[in-house]
Amino acid sequence: MDDKKDIKNMSAKELLAYYQGKLDEEARQAKKEGRLVCWSASVAPPEFCVAMDIAMVYPETHAAGIGARKGSLDMLEVADQKGYSLDICSYARVNIGYMELLKEKALTGKTPEKLKNSPAADVPLPDLVITCNNICNTLLKWYENLAKELNIPCIVIDVPFNHTMPIPQYAKDYIASQFEEAISQLEEITGKKFDYDKFLEVQKQTQRSVAQWNRVAKMSQYKPSPLNCFDLFNYMALIVCARSRDCAEITFKKFADELEEKLANKQYALKGNEKKRITWEGIAVWPNLGHTFKTLKNLGIIMTGSAYPGLWNLEYTPGDMSSMADAYTRIYINTCLDNRAKVLTDVVEGGKCDGVLYHTNRSCKLMSFLNSETAEIVQEKTGLPFTSFDGDQTDPRNYSPAQYETRVQALDEIMNEEN
Repeated sequence: MDDKKDIKNMSAKELLAYYQGKLDEEARQAKKEGRLVCWSASVAPPEFCVAMDIAMVYPETHAAGIGARKGSLDMLEVADQKGYSLDICSYARVNIGYMELLKEKALTGKTPEKLKNSPAADVPLPDLVITCNNICNTLLKWYENLAKELNIPCIVIDVPFNHTMPIPQYAKDYIASQFEEAISQLEEITGKKFDYDKFLEVQKQTQRSVAQWNRVAKMSQYKPSPLNCFDLFNYMALIVCARSRDCAEITFKKFADELEEKLANKQYALKGNEKKRITWEGIAVWPNLGHTFKTLKNLGIIMTGSAYPGLWNLEYTPGDMSSMADAYTRIYINTCLDNRAKVLTDVVEGGKCDGVLYHTNRSCKLMSFLNSETAEIVQEKTGLPFTSFDGDQTDPRNYSPAQYETRVQALDEIMNEEN
């Protein structure tokens, strides 16, 4: 993205909104020009498609945006009517609902009312999909379903679960072979040879973006903190959708610079009202993001730890497929319980936290099912109290504001008693 003069004086928040809109516009423009558009899973490697100039759209981020703008129920109702179970991930159901409405629009030439009135960002249907099972197996059936419904290619990168750590070399070799197979499939789909020199430059850009993302995340270690990690949930859009593009690096560098300036000027996230610090384990409750944030803020509680944004701490050596394979398989929810607990313990300690809040997410079985065991291990290691609440990432029917408030108040009381 070559508009550095226009963005020079933008704040990080302005850059975030600007680039989110620009990425969607790129996908729309690509579709108009007959170029390929790919829908991709959030932690599938984007490096291959970016190196081949394929426009990218991320259904999980798109669904989260719809949820945050209070528009998810319309999409969920479409999926419900099509017979998709309520037990399926709500990101998938929101995305499938959106897909069905786009199909209807293409077939009839008319915009369905649910789409016309939706706050959903306007993105086009894909020409191919790419997914990876390093965060959950739901993604496999979800993307296979998209491919079948739309009669388009589906590229699957298989990443085994890591029952032991560190990751064995044979696992990295297997994943590297999956990368090569994905490249071969893209060559066949696009009809052109893969440019490994450009791929190397894309890998280098990914590492620059990740480095600035990590720089932002580390700002929560300070006490008081200039960063409330709820902000990472919003900025996460670019580490997901554009980590292989310069716009992510530009935005995160600006944000990190702003946070460093705030720290130097003693300007803190809760403006002098920071009383307790917690780790939030799990995905955000997008339809109720404001409520979850304000309930904590009103009690003087700041979130300075979250393992979820760390899913995109994808550090590797450019040019080394084995190193890249390691990065995309060591996602903490793709590893054994002992490593998962270690990662979360490090997050708790790094954020200088006083307690842990676990989101028992109806939509994300993999993250939620191990919460109880993880919580017990982390408490044993840190001695810190914890609580959990029931919720959902994009289905508002699975979240109770009253229950959340009660659980947070109870955690606050326990944290205050222990100090």
